[in-house]
Amino acid sequence: MAVIAVFVAGLMVGRTPEYLGKKIGAREIKLAACYLLITPALVLGFTAAAMALPTPPASMTNTGAHGFSEVLYAYTSGANNNGSAFAGLDADTPWFNTTIGLAMLLGRFLPMVFVLALAGSLAEQRPVPATAGTLATHTPLFSGLLAATVVIIAGLTYFPALALGPLAEGLAS
Repeated sequence: MAVIAVFVAGLMVGRTPEYLGKKIGAREIKLAACYLLITPALVLGFTAAAMALPTPPASMTNTGAHGFSEVLYAYTSGANNNGSAFAGLDADTPWFNTTIGLAMLLGRFLPMVFVLALAGSLAEQRPVPATAGTLATHTPLFSGLLAATVVIIAGLTYFPALALGPLAEGLAS
């Protein structure tokens, strides 16, 4: 997120972004973007596949928004941490065992690949001296920019799915 925040700041002021004395180029941004997007892509992709196919919805004891929330949570939990599920979802089926296992495997190891590639890309660069246009990363300005970047990226990534599930369920009851 810090690399993306520095890149956004560089775009806003029209300068080449720098982070920790290294220039942030197209390769670094692509790697950072892949790192940020792999987990949401897994979660949303597997959730969409589960909702589109005829067999997985048969495992849901709840229909509508709550059933969607159960499936979304199962894949979110699998891709991000431990693979738990709501009690209303019968996740002990070949489909859910396989896809949640894949989400867990890919959600843990693919981000590591992208972070290591980003670190390697930055490590092979020569340091660039700081200038008056360099964004200091130890200031409240950078902290605010980083927080705003996190909120905007997370909001744009997950809000549509959350609007279909938990938010719709809350508004309906």
